[in-house]
Amino acid sequence: MIPIQDLLHRIRWDQEFGQGEFVIGYYDRIEHEIIRVPFREIAFPKDAPGVFELIDCEGQTHTIPLHRVKSVYKDGKLIWHRD
Repeated sequence: MIPIQDLLHRIRWDQEFGQGEFVIGYYDRIEHEIIRVPFREIAFPKDAPGVFELIDCEGQTHTIPLHRVKSVYKDGKLIWHRD
């Protein structure tokens, strides 16, 4: 299985592979469930390579470690998964 960091880099930087609608599923420790967010709504801070950030509906920024990413979908199809 490809490491999640490598897959996310490929989505971001490989123009051909990165075409399509990607969704990231991560484990939320408060909700105790997998939360899916569109890839276009997340950001990768330059000073913290092991995380991504997202802004919730209340405008708060959340930092999510990459080890909590559990699935990646491309155009609705599961392309990456870990337990």
